[in-house]
Amino acid sequence: MLSIGTTVLTVEDIDRAGAFWRAALGYVNRTEPSDDWVILDPPDKKHWSDPGASLALSVTGYPQHYPPRIHLDIYADDQLVEVERLLSLGAREVDWDGYPDDADWIVLEDTEGNRFCVVDTAVKPEHD
Repeated sequence: MLSIGTTVLTVEDIDRAGAFWRAALGYVNRTEPSDDWVILDPPDKKHWSDPGASLALSVTGYPQHYPPRIHLDIYADDQLVEVERLLSLGAREVDWDGYPDDADWIVLEDTEGNRFCVVDTAVKPEHD
């Protein structure tokens, strides 16, 4: 059986990106970061193989691809409060005209241009 252990985002500024995602998710460094690599884990994760999604940041030598081919969905109990908090941490709103009228997500990008959706978990999905 397979499971997703870590999602890797490419970044240009590892310190800035690490600070953003640690503050955004409340994650901690798994080990001391290097100049070009850091893995972030939930604070209660004791071993790399324990359940729970990890996020790795890797320095890249190429510019961000637009539109990106992958993004994160981050769940929020209070979407508007979390979006404001993320914006105060350095996230940016993505001007996207593809929202349906009943969208339960807001598209943001991190300090490095990696996009993510803040999904409102208070909205009941049509399909479970």
